[in-house]
Amino acid sequence: MNPISPRVLLVRGMLAGLLAGAVAFLVAYLLGESKVDAAIAIEEAGSALHDHAEDAPVSRALQATAGLGTGTLLYGVAFGGIAALVFCYALGRIGRFGPRATALLVSGGLFLTLNVVPFLKYPANPPAVGDPDTVVRRTTLFALMIALSLLLGAGALILGRRLAPALGHWNASVAASLAFVAAVGLAYALLPGVNEVPADFPAVLIWQFRLTSLAIQAALWATFGLVFGFLAERAIAPVVAPKEAVQPTS
Repeated sequence: MNPISPRVLLVRGMLAGLLAGAVAFLVAYLLGESKVDAAIAIEEAGSALHDHAEDAPVSRALQATAGLGTGTLLYGVAFGGIAALVFCYALGRIGRFGPRATALLVSGGLFLTLNVVPFLKYPANPPAVGDPDTVVRRTTLFALMIALSLLLGAGALILGRRLAPALGHWNASVAASLAFVAAVGLAYALLPGVNEVPADFPAVLIWQFRLTSLAIQAALWATFGLVFGFLAERAIAPVVAPKEAVQPTS
């Protein structure tokens, strides 16, 4: 495998992130926007300010199309670049995996630490749910959970590498995974919970919105892993010189 500049992989990571963001936008638009509209309708039905939608500085139609698309594309490009740098470090250090397998492992690891672990503690809620006065507190707790998840994930990876010489790769991976789960469980227990869902809000809509939010992230990271793995393999594959024809000797 030829050495390659991280800049080359960074560019490919951002390109893969752009494509992944486009897929995430399609999933969000097709599956998520109807849940957002339903939540807004419930909020407006219970509010005396029925002209809320007309007074909004940005129309709902623009939010659901150009606004959503711009946000998901920028998100994909940004995290695609970050994931590419993680890939540069992980390649050859987490086992004898090729570029495609490493890209999928990195994508799966980032999806787990950035999305799944924080989601299980602080699941996403539609716009109509939550006290506006606690938005700063809720955002801070969610960001803290993401930071803890990333640190614990990195710690588990380091622990697995340290234990591998003594326990073997499989046993070390199991031990590191169990340590990660235990540490995440401790973080869940210590961090305060947030439950601001109104008692009369439809539970089905809440969970549909939450599962859709998770599906959007899953689509983004799965697409990134597949596309970036392909691009990275093409970038770092050794150039095999064609064999010279052997001239028969007389």
